[in-house]
Amino acid sequence: MIKTDILIIGAGPTGLFAVFEAGLLQLKCHIIDSLPQPGGQCSELYPKKPIYDIPGFPEILAGELVDNLMEQIKPFQPGFTLGEQATTLEQKEDGTFVVTTNFGTRHQAPVVAIAGGLGSFEPRKPLLANLVGFEDKGVEYMIKDPEKYRGKRVLLAGGGDSALDWTIFLAEIAKEVTLVHRRNEFRGALDSVEKVQALKDKGKVRLITPAEIVEIGGKDHLEWAVVRRNKDKDSTEDFILNLDHFIPLFGLSPKLGPIANWGLEIERNAIKVDNTLDYQTCIPGIYAIGDVNMYPGKLKLILCGFHEATLMCHSAYQRIHPNKKYVLKYTTVGGVQGFDGSSKEAPKAVVKAIV
Repeated sequence: MIKTDILIIGAGPTGLFAVFEAGLLQLKCHIIDSLPQPGGQCSELYPKKPIYDIPGFPEILAGELVDNLMEQIKPFQPGFTLGEQATTLEQKEDGTFVVTTNFGTRHQAPVVAIAGGLGSFEPRKPLLANLVGFEDKGVEYMIKDPEKYRGKRVLLAGGGDSALDWTIFLAEIAKEVTLVHRRNEFRGALDSVEKVQALKDKGKVRLITPAEIVEIGGKDHLEWAVVRRNKDKDSTEDFILNLDHFIPLFGLSPKLGPIANWGLEIERNAIKVDNTLDYQTCIPGIYAIGDVNMYPGKLKLILCGFHEATLMCHSAYQRIHPNKKYVLKYTTVGGVQGFDGSSKEAPKAVVKAIV
């Protein structure tokens, strides 16, 4: 049995930052994640994709953000159960919770924080007869290492932010980049749409709309795709596009998985929480933070998850230590006291000025 103060389910940015905030309160954390490494979607889906809305970083790669968070929580020595999925939850007579994974690993804590992002997810795949046969042979549903496409002919399909962002990014790496979308209008950010249009005008990318991929083929590796373009309302034309990689980016189908059976209040595949105070679920002692939760005005942003994690940790402290009163101290005054004996003290001049 692994025992801890706060058991966090989900090792994405929100779950990792919760470790830091809990550590400032001298609370120990352990994290469960079904992926084999920390970072959640940032590590698994788009580690080389730039993120622009992290305070203090005009631009930071998703993988780099995860590396920084791991460095930030190092003094607090969190435990990890990786490559295992949290499956069952039971509450003991003393009020603590026991969470067991699909491998039988048991964890016990007075507080559980669900930070599972979108939950378990699968890519939405286009309906092509021989698609599965070319998976990992030229067909990929996510981009982990853009260098894989250097000097290659790449076909992307989709109309959202991911399709637009990767078209822009790969335009500087790949030999040829083609973006196909079934409509003339895109769902992504206007700035990204304008950048793709500018790249098209410069001849750096090929933009085909409205159109769709109707067939793919090749021998041992993907070699071509048939693109069907709508010429007008009543006529279409097909043509063959020679390529090395096909990346359909039609989004993900999120699923809560076993967590959906824990007796929590679920709405639109998300966990309803009380956002007036601490993001607690309908079960006292169980919180949901980050993209996995739902409340009025919810924004699915990493920085919002950081805020939710902070309030959750302060509420958890009061639950774990009901007879103690915690007085908030700014890190500029108190510094960071790690569990490993390390200490990052605030500069004395700053302390003197504030005191």
